[in-house]
Amino acid sequence: MLRFKILASTVPLILAGIVAGMNGAPDARPCITIGQSSVQIATAPWKAQSFVSFTRDPAAATVRVQIVDSPEAADFAVVDDTETADANSCEITAATRFIAVTSAASASTPVIYLSQAAGADYRIYVKSRTFTVQDAAALVVAAHRPPARLTAASL
Repeated sequence: MLRFKILASTVPLILAGIVAGMNGAPDARPCITIGQSSVQIATAPWKAQSFVSFTRDPAAATVRVQIVDSPEAADFAVVDDTETADANSCEITAATRFIAVTSAASASTPVIYLSQAAGADYRIYVKSRTFTVQDAAALVVAAHRPPARLTAASL
């Protein structure tokens, strides 16, 4: 009888966990497509192959990203003025690289400084409901750098 009571009390908890995990469509993660591959912000840090960090100190930066006022002046522009996203724009494949933003920079982690000043490595324009300026900068910088584990590997 005790086994039945334990089973009867755990089954609803298991079902609630399954239902909570199935929240319909997965949430859209910031992502950019480059050729046949894509770069996407990871849902969790342990899923990331590459990391970036941000600084407010221009002297500590390894990459400078300028925030510009028009898409014409940008190297990379994000404008989502459509009601629905393109379903095939950022499919997750074996070539998808996941990145995460970290607060602890290492020697192999790009350190990004955002500013309005000219003379940056990249210029971005962001007008979006789903992308932040930090998301766009992280994706652009990570897209132009190979994953750290591949650059450090040698035979």
